[in-house]
Amino acid sequence: MDNLMAVRQKIVEKGNEILATRLTVGTWGNISCRIPSENCLAITPSGMNYDTLTAEDVVIADFNGNILNGKRKPSIELPLHLAIYLARQDVQAIIHTHSAYATSLAVARKEIPGAIEDLVQIVGGNVRVNEYALPGTPELGAKAVKALEGRNAVLLANHGMLGVGRDLDEALKVCQVVEKSAQIIIFAQLVGGAVELSAEDIAGMRNFYLNVYGQR
Repeated sequence: MDNLMAVRQKIVEKGNEILATRLTVGTWGNISCRIPSENCLAITPSGMNYDTLTAEDVVIADFNGNILNGKRKPSIELPLHLAIYLARQDVQAIIHTHSAYATSLAVARKEIPGAIEDLVQIVGGNVRVNEYALPGTPELGAKAVKALEGRNAVLLANHGMLGVGRDLDEALKVCQVVEKSAQIIIFAQLVGGAVELSAEDIAGMRNFYLNVYGQR
């Protein structure tokens, strides 16, 4: 129970961070985290303000979508999160935002090319746009999983962006880097367009991030 409460509290903290850093506004977006010791996940509730959210408001569900703990209704995007967790055992946390620059590209249905070093390191290459599906539907989950193959981020067509990671801190970092990269790509179009890195350089930088970068 202490572990569940700690994860819930961490989700509340990340909710406040995405609100404070303008990665979302109002009640939009959602956050979840896998809890391997309990074989379940924690996810933000539907339609509640991040700045008033408490740990008790965060919902605990199993991987069939059954609610195990919590009095709130889970995010409408629970099926999206479940689809990703079931398809990607490496994913431990998911953050879905509605940030302005990334969503601009999602609305235009333009991917973010693998042209920025920190982007390809943390995401694994370009950020693809999924085929459009209505929010809250199983179809959205399936199409997001496809576009996420080999990547840690996806632009959700006409909707927003979604980042995944090995923990909540990394998932948030993915969202921050993708938003910055989207802004850079939009600006780069004004001066002739972005020059994408080679597949070899992208693979090398991804390997560096995973195996060398930071403190070991």
